[in-house]
Order: sequence, then structure tokens, then C-alpha cells
Amino acid sequence: MRGVTCIDHPLVGDLLGRLRDQSTGKAEYRDLCDRISLALALRALHYLPAEGREIQTPLESTEVSRIEAPVVVVPILRAGLGMLSSFLQLYPDASVGYIGLERDESTAQASEYYCKMPDMEGAWTFLIDPMLATGGSACCAIEALRGRGAARCVLVSILSAPEGIQAVQDAHPDVEIVTAGIDRELDGNKYIRPGLGDFGDRLFGT
Repeated sequence: MRGVTCIDHPLVGDLLGRLRDQSTGKAEYRDLCDRISLALALRALHYLPAEGREIQTPLESTEVSRIEAPVVVVPILRAGLGMLSSFLQLYPDASVGYIGLERDESTAQASEYYCKMPDMEGAWTFLIDPMLATGGSACCAIEALRGRGAARCVLVSILSAPEGIQAVQDAHPDVEIVTAGIDRELDGNKYIRPGLGDFGDRLFGT
């Protein structure tokens, strides 16, 4: 699927399978979230541009690859918070923004209730949210980020529905999507099937 990277790796598949299991408790769930988010972050950060730089090793001078681009990581509250530490572990110099979205359960439309962003000029922005379902929240968030100066945006989710992917691609065809799994469909209540339940509820025990 053009513009979409679904990580095909046996370890990622194992982690996702454990996240799906309804018997997985909070402590294990959080650990699994950290580990699968680390794999996603590593793949998503692949888009960052690298430049050559001359350095001196203990033995001789050589050219190495260095990343100089500013990075902003933006979790969608609240479930996106579960993925944040993995991104910062790999790229601790990243700035962090926060966006809160509220979904109308009757219409499935998302609206912004909170947004706090760092300077985004020239930055690569990584929007993180565990579940890409209808795509409404993702599209709303992307529009909010672009309204605040984000030029290059990568959307990172643990689990995605085909409908959500299509919605994002229709509205924002230049946004790359990185995910650990693409499920069958959305049901009548807009839940991903087979899915893994409400990610935020399982992560925070609510």
C-alpha cells in the first residue's frame, strides 16, 4: 500500500498478538506498548535526513552520518502518551507537543480541546496514536499541526483499520503512515476488528 509501512517482523507480530490478548494485565500491557513503540519509532525515524560529517576517530579521520533535522513528537492525548517514551529513548533531543481531541460518539467526528506545541518551523513531526480507526482524529490532528507550521508529518500507530488509512491518504496524501498491523475492518460502532479493545482503557486501567 503506497505511503504505508506495516512492519513485517516476527517480534513485532508477537508483541501485537500479546497486546490483543484480553488476559494481558496492565503492567505487561504497558511493557508491550513500550517495546512495540520502540520498533515503530526506529522505523518511523528512518525518514529523517542524514548528512555526512568529517570526524576524528582514535585512529584516523572518517566521514560519518549525522542527523541534524529538528524533530517534534506529538502524542494524541491520552493513549498516545503510552508511545512517547520510546520515541524519546531513541531521539532524546526531540521537542514534544501535545494535542487533545474529543470524539463525538454519535458522529465519530473529532474536535480539538487542547493543543500545546513547540516551534515547528522546519521540523519533522511525528504524530503518535496507538489506534488509527476512522482516521477522523488523525486528520483533525494533522490539520492542527499544519496550522501551526508543521511541514513534514509522519503518522505512527500500533494498529490501523483500512478505513482510517484511506481517510488520511485522501485528506493528506503526503503524510507517511507507519503501523505495526492493519486489521480487517471497522464494525458498526467504529471499533477496529479484530482489534484489541480500547487502548487507553487497557493502558491506564480505566
